Amino acid sequence: MELFYFFAAIAVGLALLIWSADEFVTSSVSIARQFKISPMIIGLTIVAFGTSAPEMVVSATAAFEGATGLAVGNALGSNIANIGLVLGITALIAPLPIKPLVIRRELPILLATSAAAYLVLYDLELSILDGVFLLALMAIAMYLLLKSNPGAAEIDAEIADIPQESQTKAIIMFVLSLAVLIVSSKSLVYGATGLAKYWQVSDLVIGVTIVAIGTSLPELAASVASALKGHHDIALGNVIGSNLFNLLTVLPMPALIHPSVLEASVVNRDYLSMMVLTLLLTAFAFLMRKRGVISRAEGGIFLTCYILYLGWVYQSITA
Repeated sequence: MELFYFFAAIAVGLALLIWSADEFVTSSVSIARQFKISPMIIGLTIVAFGTSAPEMVVSATAAFEGATGLAVGNALGSNIANIGLVLGITALIAPLPIKPLVIRRELPILLATSAAAYLVLYDLELSILDGVFLLALMAIAMYLLLKSNPGAAEIDAEIADIPQESQTKAIIMFVLSLAVLIVSSKSLVYGATGLAKYWQVSDLVIGVTIVAIGTSLPELAASVASALKGHHDIALGNVIGSNLFNLLTVLPMPALIHPSVLEASVVNRDYLSMMVLTLLLTAFAFLMRKRGVISRAEGGIFLTCYILYLGWVYQSITA
């Protein structure tokens, strides 16, 4: 019965987390529009942050409750799932278009950020200084993204798809969605830490698997739905942006809230897997840029890598 409660807490937490994150973005964009903020700023801040809102709130909640492994595992595991699972499945449904802007701007920034994350994790200690360092990189990344003149037409189209709410409704839904985000994250963390204790595994393992997959479900659902409709030309850019924010806004949470020592597998298994998939994505994007798409074959490789990673995690806890 105790196991049922843990899974129920995770399921309810994820469902409410997904709803509240989506409504949080919608209400925030509505409020920003009423203040006449440009679509480009909205796209690069509110919408971008919104895609990582579930991971941010879950990691902050986990850190406050002392589950640093869960918080770090959520950040790294979500990046692994975004490339291996989300891009893998989406590319299997329909080849992913490669935008020149992604190769010139977003991938180099993600690569540099992923490499910088090693400086934070290699000593297996998360400190307040590490958190400040990552947030400073976030400011630099935002400056570079704005300075490099991002595709305004694509951002305008993405913002246009978000419905406009009245000012009163937007404010009410903003407050409500923020409250639900916090409550649902507590439910998810309760279930996840409970599972870790029940199965006698580290909270890191639950973070990189169940929690990471759960918080990546909205991205997977949106990408698959777009691919089925033939409108998934921004899927690649969305995943790269989400991974960038996971490293620079989600990973700092445990560093700032609950500095602590990490397990060796954070670097030896999880960071290594994330970096390999990031390099693989970069290689495919550059090699296939003339063809203009990441095909089903590459998608199959991504998904295979993700399955192998899950097997590695399973093997590490049963050895």
